[in-house]
Amino acid sequence: MTARRGVLAGVLALAGCGVINQDYVEPRRYALSPDRPPGAAARPGRGPRRTLLLRLSRAAPGLDTRYLRFLRADGTIRVETYAEWTAPPAEAAEDALRRWLMASGLFAGVLAPGTRADADLTLETELTALHVDEGRGVARAAMSGVLLATTSQFGTRVAGQFVRDATVPVPGGVAAGRAPDAAAAAMVQALAAVLALIESDLARNA
Repeated sequence: MTARRGVLAGVLALAGCGVINQDYVEPRRYALSPDRPPGAAARPGRGPRRTLLLRLSRAAPGLDTRYLRFLRADGTIRVETYAEWTAPPAEAAEDALRRWLMASGLFAGVLAPGTRADADLTLETELTALHVDEGRGVARAAMSGVLLATTSQFGTRVAGQFVRDATVPVPGGVAAGRAPDAAAAAMVQALAAVLALIESDLARNA
């Protein structure tokens, strides 16, 4: 019995040494926060402007984690476990869209859920894609949305729907597309392109 205990203790000690000796890899973290280009002038509406309530953005399946996503040539997805966004992608995309629309000057106010202010319009969005296509060397971002207009105290109608998709080449091409730094930067640019398209969609209802 004593010999068996000694062997077991030795095995556990070796296993512990294997864990302790593993190299620690510091995760890389990236902010998904595209800024509206300085050259894009704000476009204040003519006459009284409407208020917009931006609801919390939903995440399509697979986009509820912070890991950077890569689409392989065979159509499968891989995630980079040592490279992640600083916030869940849908949450970050919603925050970026809010700041983007506030800077646009299209609306008298861009409201958050829980506000006591009355909203003329309500925007519901979903982040449907955010990845790098390794085979093509491009980053892709996509969002869908539904715009609701308030018709009475308790009534709304659908004022518009959109599905916006954008791709941006990864600087350095296909090989660079597999590197987290280049991939993250390209995905941020792709999201910026999507936000610009959404702004154009909303301009006609501002």
